[in-house]
Amino acid sequence: MDVLIAFGIMALFFIVNRLLVTYVFSFMNKKFKAGEQALMWRQAFEKPLRLFIVLLGVYLGLKYLLPAAWLAGMMFDRWFRSAVIILAGWGLLVLSNQSSFLLEEISKKIRLDDSSMLIPFLSKVLRFVVFVLIITLVASEWGFSMSGVVAGMGLGSLAIALAAKDTLGNIIGGIVIILEKPFSKGDWILTPSVEGFVDDITFRSTKIRTFADALVTVPNATLSGQPITNWSRMGKRRINFTLNVALDTDRGRLAAATERLERMLRGDERIDPATIMVKFTEFQESSLGIMFYFFTKTTVWAEYLIVKEEVNLTVLEVLEEEGIRLAYPAQRVLLEALGEENGSPKEVQSYSAAKY
Repeated sequence: MDVLIAFGIMALFFIVNRLLVTYVFSFMNKKFKAGEQALMWRQAFEKPLRLFIVLLGVYLGLKYLLPAAWLAGMMFDRWFRSAVIILAGWGLLVLSNQSSFLLEEISKKIRLDDSSMLIPFLSKVLRFVVFVLIITLVASEWGFSMSGVVAGMGLGSLAIALAAKDTLGNIIGGIVIILEKPFSKGDWILTPSVEGFVDDITFRSTKIRTFADALVTVPNATLSGQPITNWSRMGKRRINFTLNVALDTDRGRLAAATERLERMLRGDERIDPATIMVKFTEFQESSLGIMFYFFTKTTVWAEYLIVKEEVNLTVLEVLEEEGIRLAYPAQRVLLEALGEENGSPKEVQSYSAAKY
């Protein structure tokens, strides 16, 4: 009779397993409108909860059937509590392995972009903490003292820290890059050691794709200690050069040309109107210098080159219309006769003043 009651208890929990779990998660789906959060919780805890109900039925059935002395000898309660801890930890591990809504809310509050590696890192840390917590709780159920293990881990951590000093430095550099966010994946950056597009960011290193299509791996400890220029975050792109015209250019023509060129740039919608300067600024040995300083609205390299080319062609057109020649390399030669009038050889000295 006791055997039938024990099996009846187990069968009852098998039935409850199907009904209760289905009801609980149906209620969650209705409450959270079957959204992503409810789906994540269901995927994480559905199997552990089902196994827990079955395990509870087996536990209560055997508890009713077997004598207390047998159960104590088999340490039955310890096995049951350990199994419950493992099942709960299983659900938490599955939940932390996904992009949980808690971490997503954190990323929104601190304004992280999709390329940030902070959320995957927090997920890994959370899984590690859950795993360590499971081991600690199960070990404490079986009477193991964790103080000795912790002390041993402290000595071991010191040895590892000394042996892996560079690796730890790279990890710290990765954390600095995450928090300060000087660049993201896909950004065009320039450092004293490399220039290119950020291909990938990990906690140990950053991979940069150069313009020669080579992949350069830079340790984060090195990268975080260098000045970084992020060209992808330019709001506009600068064009700055000095154009040399002939030294004998007429003053009136030069003034008219600079005025026309500046007016032309201000009328171009592709040029940022905030800063446009076309000025006669330099007297040089064989030329006069006209400075051009302005910004294009676009920062895309190909579009920038098109704008720059069209501006250069327009500059040539204006100079031609004003009759202004570009400067070309020039050289002055001074011939000085040395010696007596009796026909002795003459020495020639040359003074160069070439300008390009």
